Amino acid sequence: MNTTAFDSQLFRNMFGTPEMRDIFSDTAYIGRIIDTETALARAQARVGVIPVVAAGQITEKANVETLDMDRLREETEIVGYPILPIVKQVAEQCGDAGGYVHWGATTQDIMDTAVMLQCKAGVELLSAQLDVVRRALARLAAEHIDTVAAGRTHLQHALPVTFGYRCAVWLSALDRHAERLQQARERDLMVQFGGAAGTLASLGEGPEGLAVRAGLAAELGLRDPEITWHVARDGLAELVSLFANIGGSLGKIAWDVMMMCSSEYGELAEPFVTGRGASSTMPQKRNPISSELMLAAGKLLREKSSVMLDALMQDFERATGPWHLEWATIPEAFLLLASSLHQAEFMLSGLEVDVDRMYQNTQLTHGLIVAEAVMMAIAPVLGRQEAHEVIYEACRAAIESKGELKAELLKHEDLVRQLGADRIAELCEPAGYLGSAKAMTRQVVDGLAR
Repeated sequence: MNTTAFDSQLFRNMFGTPEMRDIFSDTAYIGRIIDTETALARAQARVGVIPVVAAGQITEKANVETLDMDRLREETEIVGYPILPIVKQVAEQCGDAGGYVHWGATTQDIMDTAVMLQCKAGVELLSAQLDVVRRALARLAAEHIDTVAAGRTHLQHALPVTFGYRCAVWLSALDRHAERLQQARERDLMVQFGGAAGTLASLGEGPEGLAVRAGLAAELGLRDPEITWHVARDGLAELVSLFANIGGSLGKIAWDVMMMCSSEYGELAEPFVTGRGASSTMPQKRNPISSELMLAAGKLLREKSSVMLDALMQDFERATGPWHLEWATIPEAFLLLASSLHQAEFMLSGLEVDVDRMYQNTQLTHGLIVAEAVMMAIAPVLGRQEAHEVIYEACRAAIESKGELKAELLKHEDLVRQLGADRIAELCEPAGYLGSAKAMTRQVVDGLAR
């Protein structure tokens, strides 16, 4: 029976992707547990902790496909963890070598390392998805570097920008996230092997314990930490917090796109697919479904981050409960971000941009959007404060009369004498007051190309 949006036959591809679900499936998780157990045996054999022959048999015979899953489920519910039930069955599979399975390890060692292997695969998938979204944004930014649009602050027209500039701002955040994701991958994906209390006492006081841990890390392609991290969960918390950060940036993009898709703006439309975003009663509707899902994922990821921060607070050398929070939270966080990136790729790769409507919207305030341009032009002559007062009065008059700012400015004899009518008309053109928008857009786009 499907009970949540994450496993629902109806909703699961809106809150995850098949590729990410495969990584965090039960079968994959059990497979990573067996991978960890067999890698541990090989690492211990190299150090001389267990016989080489035993490690070979464990590697050869441990098989997720022949496990009794019903027995495993029942015993996991009794024990509270899946490791002991899995180790029992794997030991049975391995015959005489079975006595060396899980040598010197504790349950959390294997579970944490298995999760780290899942996280490693998940981060690789997210990184690839993020790169695709960044390239889509770079294409939009380059294509619309000259597309004049209304810059909005407090939801009101402020100054002209370009749509390419707006896309480059979105992209710049994702570029920083890509860098953070790479740093987090190197810092946080750590092997776990410490034994019952983390001290590796089960392997004696010699160098064998640390050598086994280093060998296990090398076998699995994970970082060898300086010390056991059973109750130091900052690495996993950092990953999920980063996902929430990325999800928030994607949600910001979604929010902007949704507003620009509204009938009043009419500047954007998500890619057309027959029936997508349709209404059961309003045939004209074309709702921005991908953006809505991105926004929802961003809000849900914030909650996942909060849970992981709570799970940081653990007692002594082994937690009494906070660890369990991670079991539900980590897979869902990966699924949510994968979904958001998937929706972003679809939406941005086929985004419909109405260039003419963007320009038309800059004219909605009858020139007020370039009031600062005129003020800054006359400030060197009149001084900034007097220039502000002159233009403020012209703006007020234009608003009250519902007329053009340019017409009000041309009524001001001193202003016309200082600038000339042609210069005033030139200053009232939005495309002439873009500052360094194009240069900054090029820097962001070129930075991705490098």
